[in-house]
Amino acid sequence: MASSVGGAGVSDLRVVVADDQTVVRDGLVTLLRLLPGIDVVAAASDGQEAVELVAAHKPDVLLVDLRMPRCDGVEATRRVRAEYPGTEVVVLTTYSDDDSVLAALRAGARGFLTKDADAESIGRALQAAAAGQSIVDGDVQRRLVEASTAVPTPRDAAADGLTPRETEVLRLIAAGLSNTEIARHLVVSEATVKTHINHLFAKAGLRDRAQAVAYAYRLGLG
Repeated sequence: MASSVGGAGVSDLRVVVADDQTVVRDGLVTLLRLLPGIDVVAAASDGQEAVELVAAHKPDVLLVDLRMPRCDGVEATRRVRAEYPGTEVVVLTTYSDDDSVLAALRAGARGFLTKDADAESIGRALQAAAAGQSIVDGDVQRRLVEASTAVPTPRDAAADGLTPRETEVLRLIAAGLSNTEIARHLVVSEATVKTHINHLFAKAGLRDRAQAVAYAYRLGLG
């Protein structure tokens, strides 16, 4: 059953939490309520309820588990991003299904966290997602690498029209380099790097760096 746990300042980040395990869900709500700038407006016990609560509360971010009854986290992510684009999604995972992590990424999830992340890490991920930035837990990224490198025949980057330089920039993104670090590595300006990133994102239909990482590994660039 949904629960309302609001009461924070009007400028706080508004969050809906969704997890089918009561202990985990209540623990997340308790942790997040201790953080400044976070207002947990509601909590859901499954993906269907999460979508309904997003519709009712229009939160900034949905923090959602992957495996839940009625509607799992991947489907909830897809529906929220399609129907309520003003709400970003951060996924919680226990690595139970790497395919689901990749599916959630394709569905539009902005970030990935493990369930053992501390409150501050979760808070930073929520704030980053609301600001349009992607945060992928290091362990999650390694799992994505393992899952993606298991694909027997990676695609050719040229098939999507990427130039050799755009392909190199993509490889460096997958390696975790920032724009500044990529510019230093390639001995070009940061503005040039941003131009390459914009072009390769447009050609490959990518929304953010998290999707770029998964895409790079599918191409065998990781």
